[in-house]
Formats: sequence, C-alpha cells, structure tokens
Amino acid sequence: MDRIDAMRVFVAALDEGSLAGAGRRLGRSPAAVSRAISFLEGHVGVPLLHRTTRSIRLSEAGERYAAACRRVLTDLEEADMLAAGERSAPRGTLAVTAPVVSGEEVLRPVLDGFLDAFPEVSARLDLLDRPVNLIDEGIDVALRIAHLPDSSMVAVHIGEVRRVVAAAPRYLAAHPPIRTPADLAGHRIVTVPLGGIDSWSFPPAGRSGLPRAVSFAPRLVVNSVRAAVASAAEGRGIVRLFSYHVAEKVRAGELAIILEADEPPPLPVHLITPERRLSVPKVRAFVDFAIPRLRAAFARLKADVAP
Repeated sequence: MDRIDAMRVFVAALDEGSLAGAGRRLGRSPAAVSRAISFLEGHVGVPLLHRTTRSIRLSEAGERYAAACRRVLTDLEEADMLAAGERSAPRGTLAVTAPVVSGEEVLRPVLDGFLDAFPEVSARLDLLDRPVNLIDEGIDVALRIAHLPDSSMVAVHIGEVRRVVAAAPRYLAAHPPIRTPADLAGHRIVTVPLGGIDSWSFPPAGRSGLPRAVSFAPRLVVNSVRAAVASAAEGRGIVRLFSYHVAEKVRAGELAIILEADEPPPLPVHLITPERRLSVPKVRAFVDFAIPRLRAAFARLKADVAP
C-alpha cells in the first residue's frame, strides 16, 4: 500500500471525525479506510487511533504523527503545483482557522465569496477558541485576535477589537450605578472561560502602575459566547467580551457598553499564514481576496460600538 495515500486517508478520517466520514469524502468503503490506517499503524509500530463504532480519538503517538502527516502532505501539494507550473491557478483544499464567533460571522462570509470566485478551490474552516499551530495542524491561513509574537508567520493587520463590559439598559436601570470597575463586585456577572471566570483585570488608574483586579462570584458561567450575550441582553447580568461579540446587540439597543474609560488598549486583528505558503496559488489568492473584505467588516463592527 502507498504510504502517502494512507496518510491522506488518515488525515481525512481526523478531519471528518470518523472512518465512515473519510470514506464518503474520498469515495472509499469504511473497510478500505480501516485498512489504510492499519497499514500506517503497522508501519510505525504503535496504535494511532482509539476507535469505537461511532468515533475515533488520537493516541498520544497519533497526535505527533498526525502533525507530521499534515506537514508532509502540505509540502507535497506545494511541490506538485510548483513542478507543474501552476503558480497562477488556485486549486485544491484551503485550510483556514478562526475563533468561533468571528469565524462564523466575519470570516465565513468572506470564505464563501472566495469559493464562489475560485470554483477549483475547496475549503476546510476550523472554528476554535484556542491557539492553533498552523504548521503542525496543516493550516494555511488563520484569523488571529492578539498581539503576535515574533515568528516566521506573515501577518497582515486588518483591524482591532476592544474588550468591553456590557449590560442591558433595563438591567442598568434597575440596579445601582456602575461608575468604576470596583462597582462590578456588587452586580450579577455572566462570564465565559475566555474572559475570566471569577475576576476581571482593568488597567491601572491614576499614577498606580498596578492593574486593578475585580473579584466576584458569577451568577452564570457558560462556555458559549452567544449564550452569554443572550443572557446579558435579556437583563440577566453584565458580560465582558470582545466588542464584535456584542456589536449586533449594541446596534439594536439591547446592550449598552459601560466603563469605556477603563477599557484596556484594543487588541489587533491579523490574518496570518506561514511565509512559504504564500507561494501556493490558493493561499495567495485567498489572502489577497480576504484582506480588503475583512478590513471593511471589522471597520463596520468598530463603528457599531464606537463611544
């Protein structure tokens, strides 16, 4: 059996979440998919997957091997296109990642438009609220909301987002006023893990060089940004999220931003890609297509929550 082909089957099974899904994607029977993965396991001498009738899960060795397989397949794809002289012909599968909400609401419409414009390209969009190693996980392009460390990645600035505190006008009308971050300790708080479960930090005040930490007992902890926004909009409590998370509700008058003078500096938004991937036509085409559209989208969201 061809090892490169078996690697493709292995990666497809991971992307689809099951052997049957990989079979449907590749046009092969589940038995053929299982044989390919068994071939790889026999070759490396260790189990790569823990399998049940409904799902698959990577073993510890499988996690390392999967990252290596993605790198190998990416390198082969690039080599094939360069050898064929296809620098100007975008085609193949584009792998993109973004945080969940910005990926759904901002990046996904841009990606749909790109696929309409380039019919020979398909895409995989991974929406993940965690750092992603683009090279190890075989990702071509990522939307990243953070200050970026120095790296080999090419980063294009496309906007910025604020970290804001917001509540429904009816909540604010029915509860004591909030003039400083310290006042939050006496209010109902709705939190998500990415924003701090039982405390929020604010920039120093006056001449103090120390951040201000506000501790509280949250009324609701939820691992969904959308659920937190919905609860706050219904008057259940106060949330702290990125400005684009609440932009729609602010525009509709269902949420109001408070403590604007105490916000930390905005966070930059970048589109990033491994430097050598820019030589791949589908990646270069997507970056060129996405940058102006993403800049326009984040500019609109910024205007929706402007002080």
